[in-house]
Amino acid sequence: MTLNNSTAINNAADLISDSDIDCDGIQQSILKLLEAIGEDVDRDGLRRTPERVARMYEELLEGYRTDPISLVNDALFDVKYDEMVIVRDIEFYSLCEHHLLPFIGRAHVAYLPRERVIGLSKIPRIVDLFAKRLQVQERMTRQIADFIDTLLHPLGVAVVVEGLHLCATMRGVKKHDARMTTSTMLGAFRQSLATREEFLANISRRSDPVL
Repeated sequence: MTLNNSTAINNAADLISDSDIDCDGIQQSILKLLEAIGEDVDRDGLRRTPERVARMYEELLEGYRTDPISLVNDALFDVKYDEMVIVRDIEFYSLCEHHLLPFIGRAHVAYLPRERVIGLSKIPRIVDLFAKRLQVQERMTRQIADFIDTLLHPLGVAVVVEGLHLCATMRGVKKHDARMTTSTMLGAFRQSLATREEFLANISRRSDPVL
């Protein structure tokens, strides 16, 4: 099935720019940061650090510029199926926008099809589309749900995200075992307690921990 609502899908992807990331600008900023710390920017270990950091940010923040139409790549299929579809334990890595420190964890995604399903591999890619940005977990959870809702127009969408935030473990309160859980329930998952409980029961049967 081809996409017939590309404008809505692009809007749901919430991209920030069609242009490439400014690697030269990042390198100059990192150089100034190292100098502000008091480091010797000419020593062997740091000489290429600005370049390496710029390349790293290109990768970690590629979600801002990922084409959502190419990401889906026509992997939508007409299927007469209206039972719950769940993809659980999707590992993700993101950057907290408040301190530019990583937060990592797992996302669990479910939807109730309205005679339209998406290829299995696309749901983890949708998670990465929003994780690979400067983020807060609450917004990321909602963005994933809204994007799938816009893409599929299902009977309902549910997203639960569990994250370990290094800004809370390395600094500040320094609580090493604290995990944050956020959820978004749309359609049938919000309206029906039984549907919501079925989803939560499925994702509670956990595999080995990733964190």
